[in-house]
Amino acid sequence: MIVRKIGENIISPLGFSVAENFAAVMDGRSALQHYDHLWGLPFPCFVSLLPDDILDKAFTQEVDQACLPKKPCTRFEKITLLSATKALQSTSLDPSSPRVMFILSSTKGNVSLLADAHPDIERVTPVHTAQLLARYFGNPNMPIVVSNACISGLCAQIEAYRCLQSGQFDAAVVVGADVLSPFIVSGFQSLKALSDEQCHPFSSVRKGLNLGEAAATVVYAVGDDNAEGWQMLAGAMANDANHISGPSRTGEGSYRALMSVLQSAALTVEDLACLNVHGTSTLYNDEMEAVAIHRAGLAGVPVNALKGYYGHTLGAAGILETLLTMHAVEQGVVPATRGYEENGVTMTLSLSSSSVKISKTAFVKLLSGFGGCNAAAAFTNDACRR
Repeated sequence: MIVRKIGENIISPLGFSVAENFAAVMDGRSALQHYDHLWGLPFPCFVSLLPDDILDKAFTQEVDQACLPKKPCTRFEKITLLSATKALQSTSLDPSSPRVMFILSSTKGNVSLLADAHPDIERVTPVHTAQLLARYFGNPNMPIVVSNACISGLCAQIEAYRCLQSGQFDAAVVVGADVLSPFIVSGFQSLKALSDEQCHPFSSVRKGLNLGEAAATVVYAVGDDNAEGWQMLAGAMANDANHISGPSRTGEGSYRALMSVLQSAALTVEDLACLNVHGTSTLYNDEMEAVAIHRAGLAGVPVNALKGYYGHTLGAAGILETLLTMHAVEQGVVPATRGYEENGVTMTLSLSSSSVKISKTAFVKLLSGFGGCNAAAAFTNDACRR
């Protein structure tokens, strides 16, 4: 059964559509900015933030306020609803159909509400926002929440693929979103994972990751075998259970996820236009990914990472980066890995600080996260050959 993409959106500081975001990436623009004492925090950081006034204006214009509960929406709820609304606008899908499912990917949800004197604990959980999302569109089904650290956005797409393949549903609206707060930024700082300068994926000078906020939505539907467009070929998840925050030194989980996807999708190294990876710029993640890619025999495939444009967007990353890679392959290009300098990992990869021309039509998206979780998915679009 063919599962095809029929709708998409990205909400980020670089734009409120996939086209706007892709143009910004190809122009080499980054949303990351330096802050000395963001929210009064006692350390400098590099992050990308959505301006409240721009978000509020778009939310008021695009989202039907009459369909919302009386309580004002949080920033997390706003960005989630806005992205889903804009993605569905480009489709003919009826989101209220019982044959449509909603999936929300988020690592933190409304965690910022815990800073309130009397927090609404129920609202803090991503389940509340997922239900708000489904109710807003009149969908009768229980929405699914995927919260599996950094791989959440890719896991959510794999879950949608499996549900559509099973015949339970005809379409899936997959939304990934996270916004930043003092709690989140301080948490990563406590792990000594943050860099106080722009990130440098896979480089010898890398010092750590940058954080960002965004929402991204992809709409998948069961498609006609003779139709054209992007289709998801396979997805796999593997957990090497190496450490609560440190990745496997041998890349075991990522390697197994990659090999499973390549086998399930019947793809070889010769079929791949590129490999879009996590590339957080932390010491151990980049090294682990390089080892896993080399073990999988993919060291010669063009590799790129997008964290230098957005930072790590958490629950949105897997969807945002998949959509941008789709647009890149359509244009026959692998975007530059912004911030990449001299190679700083033990295995040489086909990375570049400038864009690279390509002609193939399939790619693999790879992510890894805390707790030893890893995910990979394969996509193709035969229409790109025309």
